[in-house]
Amino acid sequence: MNYQDTLQYLYNQLPMFTRLGAAAIKNDLSNTLALCKILDDPQHKFKSIHIAGTNGKGSSSHMLAAILQTAGYKTGLYTSPHLKDFRERIRINGQMISEQTVIDFAANYKADFERIEPSFFEMTVALTFDVFAKEEVDIAVVEVGLGGRLDSTNVITPLLSLITNIGWDHMNILGDTLPKIAAEKAGIIKPNIPVIISEQQPETRAVFVDKAKAENAPITFASELWDVEEETAPVSGYHAFKNLIVSHKTEDIGYQLRVDLTGSYQLKNIKGVLTAVDELRRQGFVITSQHIQTAMQQVKSLTGLHGRWEVLSTEPFTICDTGHNPNGIEEVLKNIADISYHKLHFVIGMVNDKDITKVLAMLPKDATYYFCKPDIPRGLDAEALQQSAKDFNLNGEHYPSVNAALKAAQSQAGANDLVFVGGSTFVVAEVV
Repeated sequence: MNYQDTLQYLYNQLPMFTRLGAAAIKNDLSNTLALCKILDDPQHKFKSIHIAGTNGKGSSSHMLAAILQTAGYKTGLYTSPHLKDFRERIRINGQMISEQTVIDFAANYKADFERIEPSFFEMTVALTFDVFAKEEVDIAVVEVGLGGRLDSTNVITPLLSLITNIGWDHMNILGDTLPKIAAEKAGIIKPNIPVIISEQQPETRAVFVDKAKAENAPITFASELWDVEEETAPVSGYHAFKNLIVSHKTEDIGYQLRVDLTGSYQLKNIKGVLTAVDELRRQGFVITSQHIQTAMQQVKSLTGLHGRWEVLSTEPFTICDTGHNPNGIEEVLKNIADISYHKLHFVIGMVNDKDITKVLAMLPKDATYYFCKPDIPRGLDAEALQQSAKDFNLNGEHYPSVNAALKAAQSQAGANDLVFVGGSTFVVAEVV
């Protein structure tokens, strides 16, 4: 099989979350452990950092990987989902693995797949760990797929765990309260291994403190250690970098950072990232202030990150962002508010297995909406989304595809208008 044949086989044969939703999620780690055993337990052959959270785990993973790469460490990076190419999930020093690596892995272990019946995600995690072990990475940054406790990545024993924040997402799988969701994320906290919480939240603090105490894991709330401010107050218009002044609240440590990830939510993520760097230094990693400053200016080019407050076009001004749950959309709306524009054109698509009402209730009523369906089986029908949006006085037309909706929005936008594309990671995947 060639690369496309291999992907088609994997997509069709293995239960896949983007296709099936919750039905693709396994309720234990047995399949992942079975695959890893066949591979001679690669998860124990490299150092790692484990990152969970509702929002911010992808950005935090990429920032940490960029810093480690810049400091000279051979760095593995595992993230999900991918936007364009499956191989985006598995990178070493920013480079995707080869197509042949994917082909060979599927061919070599096809019989094992048919016997164990792993999910697509479980197979991907096994492939990732096999690659990182064989390539002898110095360290791997491993992002949780969903939740934490039962996530396939939760078979590693990391140097440290980082949990970015807790918000409303995947409630049908993780629980219907923030403490329940936090308990699932807290499942990555391991005995005696330091855990960092990027954002202290009153509703969930006790969950993490109690779990860390039970595991004898040192716990740090990064938001209590750092102050992060923009060098100048936000001004109207778009800027390719954020200039940040970062200072430690109790120690004589500070940074002036020029950051190429410009979403306002990165101010929260940076606190967790810098706290993780300090912990890595305590464990013997040599990471200088210059490494941090250099890396933060080029996270996107070093790691291949896309879809975080990304400019698609300047005429008309068009931005996309993968924020898709209430907390993510709240940050998106903050960023939109910082831009000077005449009218907002909002291209939006969502998935069909989530409660969309919280998000729809937040959206501005004076925007023009372009409803679309992401091209995945879980995509919510565009006309159904349009009808739900009407209940919240959000008005616009539905379109047969994401790109048709974007084309319509850009053709109707005036010279001083703003076009935004989002609502789902899978919508962004079709436009970047």
